[in-house]
Amino acid sequence: MVEDLRLDSLEGVGPVTTRKLSDAGVHNVMDLIVRGPVEIAEITGMEKDTAEKIVNKARQYLVETGLLSRDFVSATEVYKRRQDIGKITTGTNCLDTLFDGGVETQALTEVYGEFGSGKTQFAHTLSVMVQKPKTEGGLDGGVLYIDTENTFRPERIVSIAQAHEMDPEKVLDRIIVARAYNSAHQTLILEEAGPVIEENNIKLIVVDSAVGLFRAEYLGRGTLSNRQQKLNHFVHMLSRIAETYNCAAIATNQVMASPDVFFGDPTRPIGGNVVAHTSTYRIYFKKSGKKRIARMVDSPHHPEEEVLFALGEAGVMDLEDAEKKTTKKTSKKTTKKEKESEPEIAVESSELELETKKTTKKEKESEPEIAVESSNLELVQTTEDADSDDFELLEE
Repeated sequence: MVEDLRLDSLEGVGPVTTRKLSDAGVHNVMDLIVRGPVEIAEITGMEKDTAEKIVNKARQYLVETGLLSRDFVSATEVYKRRQDIGKITTGTNCLDTLFDGGVETQALTEVYGEFGSGKTQFAHTLSVMVQKPKTEGGLDGGVLYIDTENTFRPERIVSIAQAHEMDPEKVLDRIIVARAYNSAHQTLILEEAGPVIEENNIKLIVVDSAVGLFRAEYLGRGTLSNRQQKLNHFVHMLSRIAETYNCAAIATNQVMASPDVFFGDPTRPIGGNVVAHTSTYRIYFKKSGKKRIARMVDSPHHPEEEVLFALGEAGVMDLEDAEKKTTKKTSKKTTKKEKESEPEIAVESSELELETKKTTKKEKESEPEIAVESSNLELVQTTEDADSDDFELLEE
C-alpha cells in the first residue's frame, strides 16, 4: 500500500521534485491531497500552477486506485459507500444511540464542555474500543493521540482495558502518543502524521485539546485574526486526513462563559465559526451532579437529542451499569461490616444466656419458700373458716 503511494509513482514527478517534497514533509501521494496546492507551493517554493498540477495528478491517481470517489457520482453510489464507513462503539448504549451506532470514520467529531465533564475520559475510552475486532464494534486499528495539555494517562487506559477484558499491554502498544508543546509543534505533528498512520494502521486520531495551545499563545483581539487563520489550517488538515486515510478524528475543545447571556446556558466553545463549520459532528458534554449529559449540537443527519451517561472504571458507562457497580460495592462493604460485628454479638448473646441461666436457677431456689408461704396461708384461712363456724353455732 505504501509502495503504491510513492511520490515518484506520479507522472511528471522526478527525483528533484520528490526530494523537494520530502524535505518539506510530504512523503506520499496522500500527503499531497491533505496539504493542498496552496500549502505545497508555500512549503516547497515551487510555482502555484506547478503545485496545482501535481495535486491534481495525485487526486486522479487516488481515484483510479479506488481510494477516492470520482468527481460526479449518483446519490445511490454515495449511499452505498457510506454503508461501508466504519463506526467505533463507545461501549455504552446511550452514546451509541446518540452517534447512531458509534463514532464515524472519514469525519471530524468535536467534543466540547467544561472541565470535568468527561471529554478526556471519552477520548481514553475510544482509544481502547477502536482496537476491538469489527465483530465487537471496533475497527481493529491503532490510535494516534496528540496530547496538548499533558492529560494522557496510560494508567487509565489499563483500567479501561481490564474492564473490557482486553490485554492492557497490547492495548498500550497500539497507541502512539505525541506530546505537543506549542501550536506550531501541534500543527507539525499532524503534518508529519502520514507515514505513522500508514505504518501503524491508525484508525483513530485524538487531539486533546485542539484549541488549548492556540488559545494560550494568541492573546488579545490584535492576534485574533492570525490565530483563527492558523487554527483554520489545523482543523481543516485534521478533517482532510480523516477523510483521506479513512480514520475517525476526535477533537476535544475548551469552553468559555459568555457574560452577555442572562438566560440559559452561557457556555460557549472556543474557536468560533472556524471550528464550528469544519467539524462534521459537534457534541456538548456537561455535568449534572455525578451524572453527565451529552447533547448532539450539530450533525448532517443526526437528530438533536440528549442522553445521560456516567464515568467509571470502564471509562464512559451507561447509568444502569454504574448504579449496579455502586450497589455491589455498597453491599460488599455492608457484608464485611456485618461479619466483623458478628463475634461481638455472639459474645453478648452468650452473656445473655448465662444471665438467663443464673436467673432461672435463682427462681428455682426461691420456689420452695413461696410454696411454704402459700401453705401457711391456706392453714390460716382454714383456721379462720373454723372459727367462723364455731361462732355461728354459739349464736344458734
